[in-house]
Amino acid sequence: MILIKYHYTMNVITRHTDYAIRAILYVAKAKGAVVSTTELQHELQLPRPFMRKIFQILKKEGILKSLKGNKGGFLLAQPPEKLLLVDIMRIFQGGFSLTECFLKKHICPNIKKCALRKRMKRIEGFVNKEFKKITIATLLKG
Repeated sequence: MILIKYHYTMNVITRHTDYAIRAILYVAKAKGAVVSTTELQHELQLPRPFMRKIFQILKKEGILKSLKGNKGGFLLAQPPEKLLLVDIMRIFQGGFSLTECFLKKHICPNIKKCALRKRMKRIEGFVNKEFKKITIATLLKG
């Protein structure tokens, strides 16, 4: 008997979302003080191209405000209690879904009567409900 062992890790949060959350948390910890991009890059050790793109998106989406000039940088545009993890996920990855077909690039022909899909939908609903409870403020509390 031959056993083939597969190990597959599903990424619930993408790299862009992870970087965005880390950056938002760092800015939130500053409690209203302006945080420079140099400080963010030094403290978070994020690649500069990713950081620039992420901050532009967060500014455009109304999560962060930016100030220009010598004392420029970023600060939160909203209180941490109002910033939901699920909204940040939606910005960078379109949300959380378990019910996408597991077969790469092909729609499953069994999608209407798939027993696994029904269970996955239920799990997905539970996970999304839990994500909606998480704010930047709750993450700051640990």
